Amino acid sequence: MSKQQSVALFPASFDPVTNGHLDVARRALRIFDRLVLAVALNVAKEGVFSVEERVDLLKGEFVGDSNVTVTSFDSLSVDFAQQVGANVIIRGVRAMSDFEYEFEMALMNKHLNSEIETVFMMPSQEYLYVSSSRLKELVRFGRDVEEFVPAEVAKQLRERLGRS
Repeated sequence: MSKQQSVALFPASFDPVTNGHLDVARRALRIFDRLVLAVALNVAKEGVFSVEERVDLLKGEFVGDSNVTVTSFDSLSVDFAQQVGANVIIRGVRAMSDFEYEFEMALMNKHLNSEIETVFMMPSQEYLYVSSSRLKELVRFGRDVEEFVPAEVAKQLRERLGRS
């Protein structure tokens, strides 16, 4: 009898993808056989990058890794998890404020589909204080963010948000 592959879904806005996101994703790959990175379409927020651009930036970070699928979605995470065959939803948690929101969401997801678990993962210590919104603000004020995001993301952020 063959073992069924474990599939985890890591949904986020990834606007932009940060080294903290990548850290959580790479560590999740040590635990799960397959990882689906899913860019969430948030109609309530205007992103710096389009959904397609975010997907492309993420794909660029996992070129050649057949255990990673990068896609986008516009439904509930728990429904999308079921659609892609994931039995786990990965959520990155940096602080207690993140935890409260994510805990409530995990409980609702469990209510909606009791077969899907939520796993909270903290980013490595050097990324605990990094957030996409904070990085966008730094770029708008002319600061370099290359230590927090992939080089291509930093370049594109400077082009879009940097001071002329």
